[in-house]
Formats: sequence, structure tokens, C-alpha cells
Amino acid sequence: GSEVQAKIERKAQTEADLKTHEASRAEAEETMATATALREKEASEFAKMKSESETNIAAVGKAVAAIEKGAGGSFLQTSAASMVRSFAMERATLDDASRQELLAFLSGAQGEGYAPASGEITGILKSMGDQMSKDLSDSTDSETAATTNYEALMAAKKKELATLQGQIEVEMERIGQLGMEVAEFENDIEDTKQALAADEAFRAELETSCKTKSGEWEAIKTTRAEELVALSETIKVLNSDDALDLFKKTLPGSSASFMQVQVTVASQKARALALIHAAAKMHKRPELDLIALALQGKAPGFGKVITMIDEMIVNLKTEQSGDESKKLYCDAQFVEYEDKQKVEEQSIADSAKAIEQMEGAIVTLAAEIKALNEGITALDKSVVEATEQRKEQNEEFKALMQADSAAKEVLGWAKNRLNKFYNPKLYVAPPK
Repeated sequence: GSEVQAKIERKAQTEADLKTHEASRAEAEETMATATALREKEASEFAKMKSESETNIAAVGKAVAAIEKGAGGSFLQTSAASMVRSFAMERATLDDASRQELLAFLSGAQGEGYAPASGEITGILKSMGDQMSKDLSDSTDSETAATTNYEALMAAKKKELATLQGQIEVEMERIGQLGMEVAEFENDIEDTKQALAADEAFRAELETSCKTKSGEWEAIKTTRAEELVALSETIKVLNSDDALDLFKKTLPGSSASFMQVQVTVASQKARALALIHAAAKMHKRPELDLIALALQGKAPGFGKVITMIDEMIVNLKTEQSGDESKKLYCDAQFVEYEDKQKVEEQSIADSAKAIEQMEGAIVTLAAEIKALNEGITALDKSVVEATEQRKEQNEEFKALMQADSAAKEVLGWAKNRLNKFYNPKLYVAPPK
């Protein structure tokens, strides 16, 4: 019926929703994997940069401390001096005069005659250390923000995955349940149709049989009433005073003449025989034929005929009792069928009510699914926004790295140019 078709359509819709949610789950897992790989790469780059920055900051600190103690010459022989020199040439943000003066000091061009009290080199180094610390702090803040964004993205995606997984499980269970319900409803409807068809056929047969029996019963009652009237009239004639007087006159010693008795008896027999023939024409019963045959016999008196009539009355009463029992049976069958019909109608009403309740539950479930889909859509939107923001941060970081690389190239050229003047052995001629 329409209910079964509706369930089939809901099952197909649920299967489509399940496919969509499974695709969303796969997409969320792929997003998490991509974000994790990117975060690991960025974390590795930050760790390398942090290590270098901390080493350079420590080297600058050692240089400032050595110069303030008047041990600048011995400091220049240490590896820390080489680190400071490399950073000043490649990465430090200094004006050309300060860079040249610092590199001259670090190269030992001023010798032991340098007086740290002037504080110029110390100021340059402290300024460079402060800038290095600030750059490290900014990079650390960026890394912390990136980590926070990554963790927020992972938390949102994990929540989305949990929601999708729960929804997928619910939909898989619902698909199985709807499949079972559709099969059960189809079986119930088919069984109910078959039972109803059988009951209707039985009812039609019972109505036809009962109508036939009712008609036959009415005919039998009419026939028997007429038959009893004929027999009663016959008995009345035979038991009348005239008949009794006539019978007495037929006994030996009667003073009446034989001819008179014979004529009177013959007339009485003829009257009774006419009544029996009339009843026999209306009702084909062997007993009436036997009574008529007895009346036509030559035996004196009506004793035998009366006995036959009494026996026939007893048989008629017995048959009437049997017909009444059949009528009671038919009435009981009608009552039983009506009860059975009420049970079937109640069963159909219960099934309709159950279907109505299930349809209400399905409507509620559809509303919940819609709300979940809207929540997932909003979550996807926030994830897209977070991803775009992270991509922008990554682009900014790449631009910063490119700028750092360009600065390194400039510093490398400057270092090579200074080496040409201060340390010709380290000078590398540019390619031709």
C-alpha cells in the first residue's frame, strides 16, 4: 500500500544520506591528514629556526659580556665570535656603517687598542641581540597561534567525525530497520488480504447456505402445517360420533343392514382418502401413500390407519426438531463469523494506528537529520574559514622566508666584498 511505498522511499533517501555522510567523513579525514602534515613541517622549520636564534642570541650575549670585561680580543678567537660575525653579515638588520664597524671589530681589524668604554660596538651588539630576541618572540607567537589554530581545527574535525560516525551508524541501523519493517508490512498485508478474502468467501457461502436453509425451513413449516391440518381433519373424521356409530354397527349383531353400513363406511373412507390424496399432491411423502393404500384396503375399521397417522406425526415432530437444531447451528455460525470479523477489523485498525505512529516518528527523525545536516554545514564552513586563514598565514610565512633568503644573498655579497678588503683569502670572485 501507500505506507509500504513511503517506507521504501524513506529507505532510499536514508541510503543516499548515508552515502553523503560517508563522503563527508572521508573528506574530513583527508583534511586532517593534510593539516597534520603541514603542521609537522612548520613545526620542524620553527624548531630549526628557534635553535639557531637561541644559539645566536647566546653568542651575542657572550660577546657583550666579553667586551664589557675588556676581553674582546680573546673573544674573537672563540666559535661564538664566528657565529656573531656570520649573523651580522647574513641576517642582522643594521645600517651599513654599523655593520661595517661591527664586522671590522669581529675581524680583529681594530686590534687590542679598542676601548670598550665608548660602548659603540656593545650598543650595536645589544641592539642586534634585542632584534634577534624580538624576531624569536614573534616567530614563537606565530608558532603558538598556528599550533592553537591547528588544535582547534583538529578538535572541530574530530567532533565532526564523531558526529558523522554517529549519524552513519544511526542511518545504517535505520536502513536495516526500515528494510525489516517493509518486509514485515508486506507479509502482514498479504496475509491479511488472504485471510480477508477467505473470510469473505466463507461469509458469502454461509449467507447463501443460510438463505437456502431459511427458505427450505419456511417451506417445510408451511408444508408441515398443511400436513398436520390434513391429518387432524382425517383423525377428526375418523373419531367423529358418526364414524364411531358406524364402526359399532359393523360389529356382529348389528341390526343395520350390510348395505347401509357398507355405504356409510365407504363414504367415510372416501372422504378420508380424498384428504390424504390432497396432502400427498402438495407434499411428496411415502407415508401418505401408505396411509392412502391402507384406506383403500378391505380391512374393517380405521385402527391401522390411525396408527400409521400417529407414527407419521411422531416422525414429523422428530424432523422438525432436527431442522430447528440446524437453524440454531446456522445462527451460531453467523455469530461466530461476526466475532471473527470484529477481530479482523480491530487487527486492521491496530495496524493502521501503528503505521500512523511510525510515520510520526519518521517525521521527527527527518527534522533531527535536517538539524544535524545544518550543523555539519556550519561546521564545514568554519573549517573552510580556518583553513583559509591558515593558508594565508602560511603564505605570509613563506614570503618572510623568501625575504630572509634575499637578505642572506645581499649579506653574502656584502660579506664577500668585505673579505676582499679585510680578508682576501676568503674572497670568492663572482662567476664571469
